[in-house]
Amino acid sequence: MNALNNFFFIALPYMALVIFLVGSIYRFTYKGFQFSSLSSQFLEGRKLFYGSVPFHWGVIFLFLGHLIAFLFPREVLAWNSQPVRLMILEITAFIFGISMLVGLVNLLVRRYTTPRLKFVTNKMDLVIYLLLIFQTVMGLWIAYNFRWGSSWFSTLLTPYLNSIFTLQPDITVVSLLPLTVKLHIIGAFVIIGLIPFSRLIHFLVPPIDYIWRPYQQVRWYWGRRKVRSPRTPWSVQRPKNN
Repeated sequence: MNALNNFFFIALPYMALVIFLVGSIYRFTYKGFQFSSLSSQFLEGRKLFYGSVPFHWGVIFLFLGHLIAFLFPREVLAWNSQPVRLMILEITAFIFGISMLVGLVNLLVRRYTTPRLKFVTNKMDLVIYLLLIFQTVMGLWIAYNFRWGSSWFSTLLTPYLNSIFTLQPDITVVSLLPLTVKLHIIGAFVIIGLIPFSRLIHFLVPPIDYIWRPYQQVRWYWGRRKVRSPRTPWSVQRPKNN
């Protein structure tokens, strides 16, 4: 048992982090144009809305929640010192977890029931979908059966993660956690290690500059109706716009 704990909670985290770091740098350096989610919206858009929107809202909230509990454990515990605030946080996180799960299931069904999408789907897509669904189900199960996760995450898991990043791994507490929690931790590191090989790589280059960049303006200097009309004769001269 000690050997398994050492592998899954010491070796696996470092393997995942190294693969993530080296793989992301390599892919950005040599295959930068593949830093994309490979959007399939132009192939099908209606079902995508009901999958992508709840998934992204859920994953963003839960990711930030885990990150805040890791970076600011004392502040989280201070917030949770009031039962009402603790309940609000736990219920909100659970709702966003359900949102993420609903979005993932819709995305999975969409990708494998829409004929057009089968041609742009690879095996890694299925692996990532199943891992994310498994991870979300485990998270919801933990939230329901092991209440007040935001508090014991800050108390138990934050010190463990700090020990990993400071190169002084301490798995004393983690090795005593329930199996469901262990599987959730293992699943997180597996997903991190697979990021450079999947569509998830696109989260490293979010289009944040769209927030402050000026609006794109297109001015037409030729008659669109005339150019698009089938009766207009073909010309070698390419229509110009600015």
